[in-house]
Amino acid sequence: MTTTLAPAPAGGPGAGPSPARRTPVRRTAGRLVPMLPAVVLLALFMLGPVVWSFYGSFTNAALTGPNALAPEWVGLDNYVALLSDPDFPKALWLTVLFVIASAVIGQNVAGLGLAMLMRSARGPVRSVVSTLVVTAWVLPEIVAAFAAYAFFHAEGTLNSLLAGVGITGPDWLFQYPMLAVILANIWRGTAFSMMVYSAAIAEVPPEITEAATVDGANAVQRLVWVTLPTIRRSISTNLMLTTLQTLSVFTLIYVMTGGGPGTDSSTLPILAYQEAFKFAQVGYGTAIATVMLVIGAVFSVVYIRSLKPEVD
Repeated sequence: MTTTLAPAPAGGPGAGPSPARRTPVRRTAGRLVPMLPAVVLLALFMLGPVVWSFYGSFTNAALTGPNALAPEWVGLDNYVALLSDPDFPKALWLTVLFVIASAVIGQNVAGLGLAMLMRSARGPVRSVVSTLVVTAWVLPEIVAAFAAYAFFHAEGTLNSLLAGVGITGPDWLFQYPMLAVILANIWRGTAFSMMVYSAAIAEVPPEITEAATVDGANAVQRLVWVTLPTIRRSISTNLMLTTLQTLSVFTLIYVMTGGGPGTDSSTLPILAYQEAFKFAQVGYGTAIATVMLVIGAVFSVVYIRSLKPEVD
């Protein structure tokens, strides 16, 4: 008599992991392995300098003298000195003013307005406007900074145009340095916001806009009640990106005003540069940079929270 042995059940003792159990693990590993080189590079070139800067802010590192060779741990001394520095509150206020005026308001409002204009404009007008706006964005920052300097100089383009209509213009870079750098940064960065909002507006379902028009909504009402709520996530994303980029703007301000006159346009990046490289106090300068990092993190948390889907 022949005995036939039944196959062991798949989940019985001694059986290996089932394919169903192995699949999610393998899928996760398969997705993470290609990202490993990018993660290593980001950690090396981005996370590494951040960690070093944070550590350096607790030392008395300097560019010259004995502290350049062997910096010592000083704890919170740099931050205590920062809070008692009369230049720091002013630089902090100017940084917040620069970010809100030129990025949060300026670039986003101008970018949204241009995106809507480009949507309704005809071919030649669209081509000319987009070329003029995007040119400022694709220029190297140092070139854009010198162009803005030449425009706002006392004998520059702006005052020449005003003189043509009988108006004597002021010395913008000396009398109104923050206004000059704010307008220059709006001109420099509006193209990015315009492209983001152009793509977002193109995704607004036309039937929603048509329904609002049939219900009697005018252009402003359609913008407020239809377009803006629909592109809310794009607005939050663009606000975060433009804020973080503007928070670290250095070349534009340094070329146009050098932080002056005095400290009237000295934002935190300018103050950090001056302390670290002009006065050779690297530890003190990195403490200012750490404060900038915290400010950027606060803005990012606010924007990321606004990106969370609404819960009914």
